Amino acid sequence: MSIDEPVGPSRAAVIAAVEELGAFAASFSLADLEPSERAALELVLIDTLGVIVAGTRTSEFRGLASTVDDAGSGSSRIPGTDLRLPVDTAAFLIGTASCMLELDEGNKYARGHPAAHAVPAVLALAGASDATVRSMLEAILVGHEVAARFGRAVRLRSGHHPHGNWGVPGAAAAAAKLTGCSGASIAGAIDAAAGLALANPFDAALEGTFVRNTWIGMAAVSGIQSARLARAGLATNDGTAGSSFGRLIGSFDPVALTDELGSRLDVRLGYLKIHASCSFTHPPIDAALALREDPRFDIDRIAGVEVRTHRLAVPLDRPGPDSRLAAMFSIPFLVAVALRSGRVGLDASDAPNRSDAHVIALADRVRVVHEPAHDDRAPAERPAEVIITMEGGEVLSCAVPNPVGDADHRPLDRAAVESKLEALIGGGPTERIVRAVESIRTDGGRSAAHFLDDLP
Repeated sequence: MSIDEPVGPSRAAVIAAVEELGAFAASFSLADLEPSERAALELVLIDTLGVIVAGTRTSEFRGLASTVDDAGSGSSRIPGTDLRLPVDTAAFLIGTASCMLELDEGNKYARGHPAAHAVPAVLALAGASDATVRSMLEAILVGHEVAARFGRAVRLRSGHHPHGNWGVPGAAAAAAKLTGCSGASIAGAIDAAAGLALANPFDAALEGTFVRNTWIGMAAVSGIQSARLARAGLATNDGTAGSSFGRLIGSFDPVALTDELGSRLDVRLGYLKIHASCSFTHPPIDAALALREDPRFDIDRIAGVEVRTHRLAVPLDRPGPDSRLAAMFSIPFLVAVALRSGRVGLDASDAPNRSDAHVIALADRVRVVHEPAHDDRAPAERPAEVIITMEGGEVLSCAVPNPVGDADHRPLDRAAVESKLEALIGGGPTERIVRAVESIRTDGGRSAAHFLDDLP
């Protein structure tokens, strides 16, 4: 080892933490949940299923699905489609659909998206197994919790995107839980998953490179493969996360894996999105929408807009996106859309807005500025302040602490999530998702495969 090579945590500490996490995952039961925790889990699942269905309706997803060679040859159904595919192919496509509209659940403490890492692996496996809906829901909770804890434990190097790396252990834990692995085997699956983490450039999202959307899909596949390795006795708890996360792609604190384990569940501490864009853009969007309601606001008199934000959001400063994904990661573009239209919906990043001369001209007048004081408020807050200077010198400003939809800032309730999904996929499909998830309460022994068939 060279003197310049980062030193990760002790192998013994990593092994002990993963062993404890595996034991928790194996013993977890829905009966352990408080009513509010059960409600939070169900809400995350409803939201995630609706977002997956919406993702399958995009032209990009349809194009990707059309290339699948084994369509119709499997038993895992892709929600939102008539496709039935082998487990791994289904996991890849469901995972890709879950994140491609930038509407998936997230967690500010994990700095990423636990549900998107856990749910696709479970849905793909459940559709091809004799799992019950109760075991399916337990696996989703376990996968979410393990993913979120790894997100808390990992600090990625600058320039890394969080999809497909710290979340892979969550997918592995979920898959291993669903297939009945012991605590030691789940720990082995988690360890193997740490060796299958991706090192992804954040620039891919900023440039709008579609491969970025597939990282979640690959995480689901890797999680399933990790569980298979564990079931075959080929994955043991060797401290791999300390090397992969702790030296190669970031730093790693194993203490975060077990801190308040069993008494704190991250499924209650996340955020659900109302804007189809990266969560770092949400506080600026929310502030811009609030300023639009100011009686002094006049879209035709805006001389300039300044967005003051934390360091992680500053790279999202490119004003002229040329793809849907790049637009979802552009603060200047999205603030301009919000100020002009009063909303940032599914169509906000489509070609008509990206080529709209009025939007382009306004986006060119938006500056993104680093505010160091905002860094000190993380992770509990991800603040932004939008300052509009009108012609003549009048200044309008609004600051927000977190995105709307965050557990700590105007969280979405069931009615708000259903309204979100109705706008995305329609009332009928939304009702089917809600009814299917609610049925788990009264019929936990029901087939998970039948549950999937009841989805739109």
